[in-house]
Amino acid sequence: MNSLDANIRDTKTKGELNSLRNNGNVPAIIYGGEAQNEKISISKKVLKSLIENENFLSSIITLNVDGKPQKALPREIKYDIISDEPIHVDFLRIAAGIKVRIEVPVKFLNHEKSPGLKRGGVLNIVRRKVELKCPSEKIPENLVIDLDGVDIGESFKISSINLDSEVTPTIQGRDFVIATLAAPTVMKEPEKPAEDEAAEGEGTEEAVAAAAEGGEKQAAEGDKKEGENKKPAEEKK
Repeated sequence: MNSLDANIRDTKTKGELNSLRNNGNVPAIIYGGEAQNEKISISKKVLKSLIENENFLSSIITLNVDGKPQKALPREIKYDIISDEPIHVDFLRIAAGIKVRIEVPVKFLNHEKSPGLKRGGVLNIVRRKVELKCPSEKIPENLVIDLDGVDIGESFKISSINLDSEVTPTIQGRDFVIATLAAPTVMKEPEKPAEDEAAEGEGTEEAVAAAAEGGEKQAAEGDKKEGENKKPAEEKK
């Protein structure tokens, strides 16, 4: 579980918020549960390193607020429209009884142990994340699919993943597919039989010979016609 140091802030004006950001910090707020909302500030540098993890918005973080740890879930990040830098973060306080909707990433294990992948099969991932509804204290880190022994033609549905009884997919009424192991999409073109190549070569040679014969015949007819039109030398005066 990642941890993040935070400090209580008492910013009331836009100028104070800008000053906070200019000093390398990002304003944030912690909400949820019976406790009051807390305005905090966190290091932009540390925050950006955590955001690089694609699971940031689905991972519980320990916030050390002025030295006192509490668990929270990042819910929303706001970015500057020009610089694309983070300028505010909302954290949901983890407390018993609070249910949340959250997208949890799917993780695939043992690629090297799949006979289907070894034979050139392709893992077709339909859903890289699955939206779940669950208590905030029971959010799974990821949904695991084991590829050990999986062959071409097999598929994985949400029913094949073991979930806590209080954790349910938001899509109800159907056993939706998460991934399939499909056959190779590119097949090797079969080689042309040798006799076809020979026949094709013979046809080409015959065509060349016929063209040559036709050219000679046309030339001979042209010479004959020219000879008929030419007057004898003795008729000249």
